[in-house]
Amino acid sequence: MRGNDSTQFDRLPETAADREVEGRPSREAVVEWWTDRFGLDDSVFEGYTFWEKGAGRVWALPADPSPPVPVEALGLNVLRTRQEHWKPTTAGVQRFCRDATRNVVELTREQAERFLAGDDQDLDWDGDWGYLVAAHDIAGDIEPIGVGLFTYGSLQSMVPKGRRREF
Repeated sequence: MRGNDSTQFDRLPETAADREVEGRPSREAVVEWWTDRFGLDDSVFEGYTFWEKGAGRVWALPADPSPPVPVEALGLNVLRTRQEHWKPTTAGVQRFCRDATRNVVELTREQAERFLAGDDQDLDWDGDWGYLVAAHDIAGDIEPIGVGLFTYGSLQSMVPKGRRREF
């Protein structure tokens, strides 16, 4: 096994058996995580390649360049994996979770405004604990607006500080 090079993007191996870097997730595991956690159809990820730069930062790209890719940014940063619980990013949820069927909490306008401001709030939710998709009705469609962490009856906003908005 070779080590992780934090200065370049390396394509995720297709399966765990193809892994060359210890701890690196496989494409199969990443797609399975999104489909299991959020009830997505795996066809959502067709045409995407997944890349890791640094320890556990997974990026999705709708193209297939030859690895390694020595650039600063590539596609969308969609997932962090080298921690106890994998964490989706706001960009990943907004890109892939429009048709999510599990672990999606639909917020009222007031709740959505508080969420986008970065406020934690009590929530009557009987779904799974952990990371979930916060969604809101926008122009008649339910749209994912960010990632929330639900524990002990509380929804913690994971909206990055630079993207928070006050209404």
